Amino acid sequence: MEKVQLSIGMPGEVRARKDSYHLIIIGGGPAGLTAGIYAKRAGLDAVLLERTAPGGQAALADLIENYPGFPDGISGAELVRRFEEQARKFGLEMLTAEAERVELEGEWKIVHTDSGKFRARALIVATGAQPKKLGVPGEEELTGRGVSYCATCDGPMFRDKVVAVVGGGDTAVQEGIYLSRFARKVYLIHRRDKLRATRILQERLFRQEKVETIWNTVVEEIEGDRKVEALRLHDLRTDEVSRLKVDGVFIFVGTKPNTEFLKGVVELDEGGYIVTRSRTETSVPGIFAAGDVQDSVFHQVSTAVGCGAQAAMMAERYISEHGWGPG
Repeated sequence: MEKVQLSIGMPGEVRARKDSYHLIIIGGGPAGLTAGIYAKRAGLDAVLLERTAPGGQAALADLIENYPGFPDGISGAELVRRFEEQARKFGLEMLTAEAERVELEGEWKIVHTDSGKFRARALIVATGAQPKKLGVPGEEELTGRGVSYCATCDGPMFRDKVVAVVGGGDTAVQEGIYLSRFARKVYLIHRRDKLRATRILQERLFRQEKVETIWNTVVEEIEGDRKVEALRLHDLRTDEVSRLKVDGVFIFVGTKPNTEFLKGVVELDEGGYIVTRSRTETSVPGIFAAGDVQDSVFHQVSTAVGCGAQAAMMAERYISEHGWGPG
């Protein structure tokens, strides 16, 4: 007999919640929400589990200008709000739950969460990735007190202050440009002598009078008592060590996939990303992966959306081929 329990959905809404589905989607970013849209349009009984609010890292972007259909650009928060609205329109059930581990029980995929246990015939993992840390003294102690990994979240607090951005990729450059709206001075610190960001972003950065780039340099320590006060820098060319006074530091040095709960279940690469074959299949039949959790290179909303659609279509095919589909 199918287990039913009560669940809180939208504010003020209480509904029945099953623990068995055709498909479970873990992660509510662009990949997961897109997968949900495709799954529901295919008639699958699907649920999306998200540990916080839907949107993922994309929701934190101040401006997304390379997503098709928005020639003037759109904020990340607004774009994912539209994704969520469309998914709910098709009837996708979304629950607040954090996946803690996954186990296989015959043809069932069992997802253990902090809100209970769920099972489904197929599983799509779209848990994304989180910012990597520098791993230097002072970073942990001063996180939230001047150390940040989100300029959109914390940038306005540094109006007329001096801040540093660490990194050289698209995110670091884009966030450095954003911070120049508020900060009096922005230092971009990069360990190499050239940026990895796309040319158009580099050109915009170099036009910003408030931004100064510090090349071939790494941060060795973040100094401060109750808040960030300075950075200890190491010049990799001259081996000199210097001290740079700043009020805050924003760190964008890559991402780490959220796959801890999958260890021992599906194949992961050395960086912890899910290894996928063509069409988003993982090493386990019936488990698919989409978005940044399996993409260590591109980290784009458009590529995540494409993977999410592909994963949902592959999951629907898998379910149908085994005779578990709707009807």
